[in-house]
Amino acid sequence: MTLLASAMSAVAQNPVQIDGRPALMISNDKLTLGVRTEGGAMVRLVLNDDPAAVNAMHAGLGHFVCVDGFGPVSAEERAASLPGHGEAHLVKWELVSSGKTDVVGRPKTTTVSFVATLPIVQEKFRRTIRLVDGENVVYVESELENLLGFDRPINWGEHATIGSPFLELGKTIVEMSATRAMTRSHESQSDAAPHRLASFKPFTWPMAPALNGESIDVRPTPTSIPIGDHTASLMDPARRLVFVTAFNANKHLLLGYVFRREEYPWTQLWESYPADDARIARGLEFATQPFDLPRREVIQTGSLFDTPTYRWLPAKSKIGSAFLMFYTRTPDGFRKVDNVVLEGGRLTVDDRASGIKIVVTASRPL
Repeated sequence: MTLLASAMSAVAQNPVQIDGRPALMISNDKLTLGVRTEGGAMVRLVLNDDPAAVNAMHAGLGHFVCVDGFGPVSAEERAASLPGHGEAHLVKWELVSSGKTDVVGRPKTTTVSFVATLPIVQEKFRRTIRLVDGENVVYVESELENLLGFDRPINWGEHATIGSPFLELGKTIVEMSATRAMTRSHESQSDAAPHRLASFKPFTWPMAPALNGESIDVRPTPTSIPIGDHTASLMDPARRLVFVTAFNANKHLLLGYVFRREEYPWTQLWESYPADDARIARGLEFATQPFDLPRREVIQTGSLFDTPTYRWLPAKSKIGSAFLMFYTRTPDGFRKVDNVVLEGGRLTVDDRASGIKIVVTASRPL
C-alpha cells in the first residue's frame, strides 16, 4: 500500500455517530470537521487544542446545502416527493475519494470529495472539502450538473447555522460586508417566536426597523427571548469576495466565511430564539436568493435591489461555487470585525477601534 493510499484509507474509514447519525471526521493539525454521510451537513467544527471543544456549528442543523431549491415546496412539488430546501441535504452522499497529499515543499493537504445524485430535479451535486496543515481554514468547492437538455433557473443556499454554546445570548455578534437589506414578511414565517422587527421593510445594514418604529442593531444576539426574526442583506457589490462572521466575545472565538459575491449575492440572518436557550439557533445563510421561499415565488420575483434572485444552470452543463470557512481564537482586546480580506496567502481580520489584526494563514485562493 502506498503512503497516499494508506492516508486515503485512514480518512475514509473513521465514521462516528453525532446525534445518533453517522458522520465522517476530517482533520488537520488545527481543526476537526464532522460531515454527515447522509445530506452532507457540516455539523461539528472544533479547534483541536480547545479543552472545552466548543463546536462552532449548530450540532443538529450545522451547515447544510439547499440545492436545487431553498424554501418550501408547492403542492405539486410535494406530491412529486420533492422536499423543502432541495434534495441534497437528505440524500446519501457517496464518498468518491479521500486522502492526504505529502509533496515535498508544500503543506500536507487533506482532501475529501463527495457526490450526491438528486433524482427528482435530475441533477448531480459534487462537493470537495480541503484542510491544509497549519491552517485554521476549511476550503469548500462545489459543482452542480444539469442532466437535462434545457436551461433552468436554480435555487442554491448554504444554510450555515450556529448554535449553543458558541451562540450565546448577548455575547455572539454577527458582522458582514452587507449594504442594503430587507426584513422578512411576518406572513411568510411559519411557527416563529414573537417578532421584534417590522414586516417586509427595507433598511441599511445593520440597523433594522422595529415594530415600535425605532431601529435595532441586528448584529448582536439579543439578551431577551423568545424572539424570531429574519432579514436578508445584499452583499457589497463593490467587492469580489465578501464575508460573514460570528464572534463570541465571551469565549474569544471567531467563525467566519469568505465567498464570491457573484455566486452568493445574498446573506440571510435567520434568528430562532425560543424560550429554551439551549435550542437557540442563528442562520448565516449565503445564497442565490434573499429569502428561502417557494421556487415559483423566487423566480417570479426576479430581482431585489436590482440584483437577481436565482442563478441559471444551462442545459447538460455544470456550474460551480467556492467558499472558505475559518475558525480561530481572538486575542484579548479584540472587540469586533470590521473587515476580512483574503490576499497573499492569508486572511486578515481587522478590528479598527482596537487596532488589532488577526492574521490566519490561507494558502488557497478563491
